Amino acid sequence: MKRVIRQIPNFITSMNLVAGSLAVIFAIDGHLVWAGIFICLASVFDFLDGFAARLLKAYSEVGKQLDSLADLISFGLAPAAILFTLLEFSLFESNQPIYEINAHWSQWLILFSAILMPVMGAVRLARFNVIQSGETFFRGLPIPANGLFWASLGLMLEVPGHQGFLQFIYSTHNLVVLGLLTSGMMVISLPMFSLKFKNLNLKENWYRYFFLVVSLFLLVFLNVYGLALSILAYIFLNILFYLLRVKY
Repeated sequence: MKRVIRQIPNFITSMNLVAGSLAVIFAIDGHLVWAGIFICLASVFDFLDGFAARLLKAYSEVGKQLDSLADLISFGLAPAAILFTLLEFSLFESNQPIYEINAHWSQWLILFSAILMPVMGAVRLARFNVIQSGETFFRGLPIPANGLFWASLGLMLEVPGHQGFLQFIYSTHNLVVLGLLTSGMMVISLPMFSLKFKNLNLKENWYRYFFLVVSLFLLVFLNVYGLALSILAYIFLNILFYLLRVKY
């Protein structure tokens, strides 16, 4: 029974991988809303496997490696598939089988810029697995945040309430810039605060409370648009805090 219980976190991690794999399939097929839903579901499993491991004290090296492999698919490859399909829509106004795409070499370069995302995600996860720094903050953008950002861009297609914003965000230029931004942020050494609270002290956690209030405001008033903006706010707040030398 103890052996079975110790496998519960790994089972949850496997469900993360299943959800991420489904997100890849739906994204390639052009169903970006479903792809976004499955990435969000994968993020729930990603939270629950860590929670279960702590609750059951079921830590293992296999579990650690499995978690990274699942995260690479769910928050690295699946978002890249969403970006690739969005770039297809912006360039050709349709989602086509890759062998039917008739594109100039520069358009192929734009499309395949999406591949940078899982590569940078893999580098980040490999670093995380081998470097045990003991720091209480992240170095660079956590890969689940990258996944949720691109999931929200898929989900926005189901909530077309801000047409001007959609036309702006889904332009080829801006999609490439956002892809390069989130990919680069995953491997940069910039300190980025964690949302794990050691205590509820306001003085020690003011930046966490501030971010949570801003995110809640964005989510309440802008729903899925607020999710994307919350991730961008997280990035730019950390850049600002770094420039102001705020200690985490």
